[in-house]
Amino acid sequence: MTKGGVQMLDDKKDGFFSVCNSGSQWSLDQNNVYPGGLFASVGQMGIEFGVSPDSPSPRDNGGIKAPFSDFFLKYLPSQEETRVVGVAEGEAASKTKKKVGLKLKIKVSNPSLRRLISGAIAGAVSRTCVAPLETIRTHLMVGSSGSSTLEVFNNIVQTDGWKGLFRGNFVNVIRVAPSKAIELFAFDTVNKQLSPTPGEEPKIPIPSSLVAGACAGVSSTLLTYPLELVKTRLTIEKNMYDGILDAFLKILQKEGPGELYRGLAPSLIGVIPYAATNYFAYDTLRKVYSKVLKEEKIGNIETLLIGSLAGAISSSATFPLEVTRKQMQVGALNGRQVYKNVFHALSSILKQEGIHGLYKGLGPSCMKLVPAAGISFMCYEACKRILVDKDEEV
Repeated sequence: MTKGGVQMLDDKKDGFFSVCNSGSQWSLDQNNVYPGGLFASVGQMGIEFGVSPDSPSPRDNGGIKAPFSDFFLKYLPSQEETRVVGVAEGEAASKTKKKVGLKLKIKVSNPSLRRLISGAIAGAVSRTCVAPLETIRTHLMVGSSGSSTLEVFNNIVQTDGWKGLFRGNFVNVIRVAPSKAIELFAFDTVNKQLSPTPGEEPKIPIPSSLVAGACAGVSSTLLTYPLELVKTRLTIEKNMYDGILDAFLKILQKEGPGELYRGLAPSLIGVIPYAATNYFAYDTLRKVYSKVLKEEKIGNIETLLIGSLAGAISSSATFPLEVTRKQMQVGALNGRQVYKNVFHALSSILKQEGIHGLYKGLGPSCMKLVPAAGISFMCYEACKRILVDKDEEV
């Protein structure tokens, strides 16, 4: 027995538990004395189990503070903290459930292939949607079925029915799909290479999207121009050819290979400013939208509107060259005048029809090009989100 307490075990051995009037002790060394006990404190009235870290005074009747109360107070959350954490986790789970939905993802590991596929789909969808307007626009440009949009529309429907509005659309899709694929691929690739990284000096003195747009237009035109010419011939002279292959063979046999590229010069002259202004306007409008509204991701509807506005700006600025190109593509069909070059065509149209002749069909052209540009950009951005890298989650 020691002074002031009862020793439950032999003094010569390591003790485990002792009882005294002022509390309890646990020690492996009798020379070391620690305040309080490990599991319980014993007071004058009996035994009290547990700890109360929130209590300023563990006991008023001679008890002592539990030895590990500070530890529990520091590392164990209070009821209020537990409640807040529970609410936060519940809200997070609720938000996660709201975001769950069907999202189509297709794995395509090659980034270049993703761009080409996205561009091809965008071109096919956009051109099919506006095929009737394209047919009316072409007839107005060459003056083959009337002098107004309504007159051309009525003549086509009366002559060929509703299918006449989609005449040449298959050829148009075959032409536009690879053309748009090459165009959008070239724009994304060149624009990415020329765009400076944040904090870096501009690589060229002019906007990168302007140069990238011009490169995109030239690339697609050079590779797909013969299909554009065949499509125009099939639209205007529907009884002369039996199809795409027949048109190609007859043009090659009767007019030579050079005829497949008739009007290429005005096409390039027209495509360069059109594509440059179109992509520059689109890229600029997207940046302005993101900056003003502080949104990194732009939705499909916003992309549609931005692309349509960009198409309206570019088509209005370059429309005279488009008229010249169409009339040069028609060639000498039905006794038409054959133009020597772009300047000869422009001067002849101005002399015969005035300035109005250079903008003939602008209305239906904008009706076609504006939504076509918007649909094309919207489909392209949507397809890029669907076609993902092999390492991304599906």
